[in-house]
Amino acid sequence: MFMKRSVLLSLPVILASSVVFAQVPPIALPPGASPQAPQDPGYQALIASCKMPPAPPPQRGGGGAAAGRAGAAPGRAADAAPGAATFPPPPAEYTVIEIPGVIAAGQKWTKAWEVSGNNADGILADMNGDILIAQNHNAAVVKLDRSGNVSTVYRDTHTGGALSMNKKGELFIVERGLRANVSQLAPKRRILADKLPDGDPLDCLGGVINDLTADSKGGVYFTMGGLFHADAKGTVTRYGENLTTNGVILSPDEKTLYVTNGRTVAAFDVQPDGSLKNQRQFVELPSGGGDGMTVDAQGRVYVTAGPAVHVVAPDGKLLGSIPAPYGLITAAFGGKDKKTMYAVVSLIDPMRLQHAYVYLIPMLAQGYKGRAK
Repeated sequence: MFMKRSVLLSLPVILASSVVFAQVPPIALPPGASPQAPQDPGYQALIASCKMPPAPPPQRGGGGAAAGRAGAAPGRAADAAPGAATFPPPPAEYTVIEIPGVIAAGQKWTKAWEVSGNNADGILADMNGDILIAQNHNAAVVKLDRSGNVSTVYRDTHTGGALSMNKKGELFIVERGLRANVSQLAPKRRILADKLPDGDPLDCLGGVINDLTADSKGGVYFTMGGLFHADAKGTVTRYGENLTTNGVILSPDEKTLYVTNGRTVAAFDVQPDGSLKNQRQFVELPSGGGDGMTVDAQGRVYVTAGPAVHVVAPDGKLLGSIPAPYGLITAAFGGKDKKTMYAVVSLIDPMRLQHAYVYLIPMLAQGYKGRAK
């Protein structure tokens, strides 16, 4: 991630990142919390049963989690320097510059919600413009309405992470607990995909399942180090070469799939059967590694990376960046007219406990109304 003080990360607390180094202690779990797979006591035994086990994680440097057969990276998590004196760190100074048709100059981020001892991830807007938020430790999905009220709408999600809803209103979630999977939450609950073609569990890819985007055919693209597609029958296929993935999103017309690849975003052409072709670099990001993504009604792509949301035209031209007071891990349009951008900040305190904050900012651009995100 890039840094000057004005956009954060020179602070003692390092904000959310798609890379977690092996030497950093794991996030502390509150009593009764739902663990991600690598924190589960049964994880090593399950990995030992893999026909093709993941490689061990690197001991130092920016390699991320186990490479395995997919070059897997861990789920989104923020690191903190032990003994950091101030928590939460003060917000960085920032100035929003106009991006024509996207955002007016001088707009400010406002905190809409916070929670301690848990995370917030994979946000999207429901049909009313309210924000759905997945929470790992609670194994729940909560709804943040436009009045700032929060209610639980789904429970027992097995350390549920990112959310996606297709054009038919089918809601999916990645479940990050032991025996990770992609599950459908609505209109009925079921596991869509939890195995690789050779019968191994998804855990054998190594790391944590990260993000997803649902297509209108009942399938889901998801990331777990690499890029995968689970069709409506749950058959999993891997796509792409030399990818270090995190966020993933379909274009409004579902003809293009975008996936973060470290400091760049890759694009693929989506075929009628859901397969992917023509991998190419879509854009190089000006800061950090790309994390979450969303799109607007004009097909522009929004990528969180460090303390900013980068805005990219459908032709791959970088239109500008929306700075923020903290590092952002994911974003989505919401509100009554989908002209509000919501984004998530994830901080780890000196005791390794996770804290989540949802911020919002008014936009000129409008989110795509034909799909939740």
